[in-house]
Order: sequence, then C-alpha cells, then structure tokens
Amino acid sequence: MNASVKTAVIHLSEETLAKAVGGDQTAFTELVRQHQRMVFSLAYHFLHDGTLAEELAQEVFLELYRSLTKIESLSHLKFWLRRVTGHRCIDWARRNNHRPEIRLEGLPEPAAPASPGDPILAQRLRRLVAALPAKPRLIVTMRFQEDLQPSEIAEILEMPINTVKSHLYRGLELLHQKLSALEKLPV
Repeated sequence: MNASVKTAVIHLSEETLAKAVGGDQTAFTELVRQHQRMVFSLAYHFLHDGTLAEELAQEVFLELYRSLTKIESLSHLKFWLRRVTGHRCIDWARRNNHRPEIRLEGLPEPAAPASPGDPILAQRLRRLVAALPAKPRLIVTMRFQEDLQPSEIAEILEMPINTVKSHLYRGLELLHQKLSALEKLPV
C-alpha cells in the first residue's frame, strides 16, 4: 500500500470518528465494526466465555457511545477501548468472585494446528491462565494475546509500570509452577 492510500485510509477513519462524535449513527456503527474484534478478543481471552464476552463488549460500546465526545483521535479510541474493556473484565471478576471455566462443549473439535505446536500444552496453558487471579490474568492476556508492551499495559490500566511487570512476572511464574507440577503427574 503506498503512502497516499495509507493517508486516505487514516483520513477516512479520522473523518469517520469526527462524524460519529457529531452524532452520525452510520459512522458510529463503522467504528464499532472496526474495533469489535479487538474488544471481543480481549474479553473472550479473559472470560473464556463467548456469551459473556459479547455482553461485555456491548457494555463497552454502549459506554463508548455515551463517552464519544471525549475521544480525541483514533489512537485515543483504541487506547480507550482497551482500557475500558480491561476494567470491565476486572469488574466482572470481582462481581462474580470466581475464575472462569473453559467449557468443553463450547470448544470446537480439534483440527490440525495452523502452526506447529502442542495442542495439549496449549489447552493446559489456556486453563492455567484462566485460573490466574483477575489482574495478572488480564495483564498476561494483554501482553501475549494483544501483544502489548508492559509500558502500554501500564498506560491502559493506569498503573505503574513496575506493578504491571510484577503482575506479569508473578503470573508467569505461577503458570510455570503449575505447568511443571502437571508435567510431573503420572499419565
């Protein structure tokens, strides 16, 4: 894609944001369409429940609609959506005071992996991540699912970077300990 096309796409998106802020429902729908995968993905990887993730995403976009005039740019919009989604995930975990469970009936049948890897290990890791406390789970999800750097996570969650690093380190250490313990069990 050449620079003029990239600029046109960015301009169009900024224009879409401006129209949505001005009350254009079609423009707001386009913003939701452009960002719904990111919001759903973050919620799903935290909650491990598609229905709950959809509900949480709807809450986030409803809050976006109410707060649209505060959004300054597309980068601010993406930042805002990640932050609000993260906060809603933690709120959900606190309200429900339990860790999510991965239901087997909701999982698709195993297929050949798209990339080389151990599907059993991946399933174990998903379960172990789901068992982490809320904040470390969110931070691990943002780091490895959304591929955000600790500084970005700290900014999004409005916490000191050392706290993010501490949660990330403890979460990974806990995952390592639990995975090691599972590997030592007789089959």
